[in-house]
Amino acid sequence: MPAPPFAPDSPLLFVINAGAGAQDVDAKRSVIESALAARGRRGELRVCEPAELPRVAARAAAEAMQRRSAVVAVGGDGSLNAVAQAAHAAGCAMGVMPYGTFNYFARTHGIPTDPAAAAQLLMDARPQPVQVGGINDRVFLVNASLGIYPELLQDREAFKARFGRSRWVALMAACATLLRAQRRLRLHIELGDQVRDVNTLTLFVGNNRLQLEQFGAHPEDTIAGTPGHGSMAALMLRPIGTLSMLGLLLHGAMGRLGEAAGVESFEFHHLVARPRLLPGRREVMVAFDGEVTRMRAPIDFRVLEQPLYLLQADS
Repeated sequence: MPAPPFAPDSPLLFVINAGAGAQDVDAKRSVIESALAARGRRGELRVCEPAELPRVAARAAAEAMQRRSAVVAVGGDGSLNAVAQAAHAAGCAMGVMPYGTFNYFARTHGIPTDPAAAAQLLMDARPQPVQVGGINDRVFLVNASLGIYPELLQDREAFKARFGRSRWVALMAACATLLRAQRRLRLHIELGDQVRDVNTLTLFVGNNRLQLEQFGAHPEDTIAGTPGHGSMAALMLRPIGTLSMLGLLLHGAMGRLGEAAGVESFEFHHLVARPRLLPGRREVMVAFDGEVTRMRAPIDFRVLEQPLYLLQADS
């Protein structure tokens, strides 16, 4: 797919999730307006509530395509994913102003984690293709998963609500989730010509080398760019006891999860997972880019041939 038309002087369309509160929105608005004014650029701010985000992002992406411009996601992982869905479907360029906890997507692609610096970069950025993954009919930028990882994300949100937003709080939530993990996920996996049945606590699929390396997995071909040609990496955690789980946490804390017993990793371009569900159930809980939802089985993971065109520093 060719790069979308992009006029460097076209007005950027900023999509801001107002769920964090009015004061936070005012701060983001100030950062954006300062960057635009400093460079004499034009921009439009679309502020919306979380429930309106997909609709507002879709409309902004369609307008950006018509106006040879870009839609810019302002927020955390969930906001970035919602805007990426819209930009990928419309075929327009997308920019990022990260406000998340880890910001793996921004960091991988050379986008500053400081919002003011990210806004300045947007003023001279040009669309570059980056690889994205697909889970059924949805796009994901960083990771997607089944099993215990969606539970971990739900626990993390509960911990954040109680203790605040920080990496230490996220780590505490992960420890609490893993130490009580007992539910097994029975999967029938189709990987090209290979078919196998596995029992696992989670199937974690990563499209981001930085996050995978911090987990201690070192995939050979999971790369930031080369859309449609790089692979994704999968990690599966076999059911283990509490003592072994403590060892697993230690390996993870040291960035050596890939070396831990009970962890299997492999790379792929297309994988179909068919979970064994209770009679009458057709959906399974999944997570992608920090969002948790239910999807109808089977779950199809793949490297998407159509890239996302991300605004990056012009090289």
